[in-house]
Amino acid sequence: MNVSCSGSPAEGRPVVVLLHGGGNDLATMAEFQEALSAEGRVCSYDRLGAGGSDQPQGPQDYDAVGETLTAVLDEVVGDQPVVLAGHSMGGLIAARYAPDHLDRVQGLVLLDATSPTAIADMEARIPESATGAAAQLRAQTLAIYAGENPEQLVFADGEVASVGDIPVRVIQHGQQYLAALDPEYGPGLEEDWTKGQQDWATMSTNSELSVAEDSGHDIHLEAPEIAVEAVETVVSQAAG
Repeated sequence: MNVSCSGSPAEGRPVVVLLHGGGNDLATMAEFQEALSAEGRVCSYDRLGAGGSDQPQGPQDYDAVGETLTAVLDEVVGDQPVVLAGHSMGGLIAARYAPDHLDRVQGLVLLDATSPTAIADMEARIPESATGAAAQLRAQTLAIYAGENPEQLVFADGEVASVGDIPVRVIQHGQQYLAALDPEYGPGLEEDWTKGQQDWATMSTNSELSVAEDSGHDIHLEAPEIAVEAVETVVSQAAG
């Protein structure tokens, strides 16, 4: 596994662990990590199939990527508490992982995380009878969800599980890039994405959903100050 850690551990402060988006690697989190490391320990890692890490042995599910995350935490964090901050597919993985690992996960930041109902949303929004660019968008997206991605992660829709009252911050893109993908179905895709962010915000009784008005999907790159503030808020609440 390719892992990067920076910053010094701070007394009583959870370690921040960053999860990159699908099709990316930890290099895309480097500036975000550097900004956060001024206050404490921050780590990121390439999941299997990404960046400098090994290839997966075959298709992966959430349990498999969760086992890898657990192994990384055991190695670089030990028994210290963590705050997970995930972007896109990384946010989805963090949100699926946290409910079963509340012994170590004390906070979550979800940066435009993939919807918990992404597959059903796409299938319902763009009908199988669609043609042209819309049909291509549907087929490509569903193929990614079916495991045709570098990590061979097979997505699965599911209910949003509770994480109790740990601090959770959900940040959604404000620049509607999905609406531009297709004139007929794009606005509906934006509606589905918004609903997905609202669903993630139900994870905790201590959650907050906000919109990065001037940012597209890559919030940690396009509006880093918003992403950093969200992580610092969650870390402070978790530490308190």
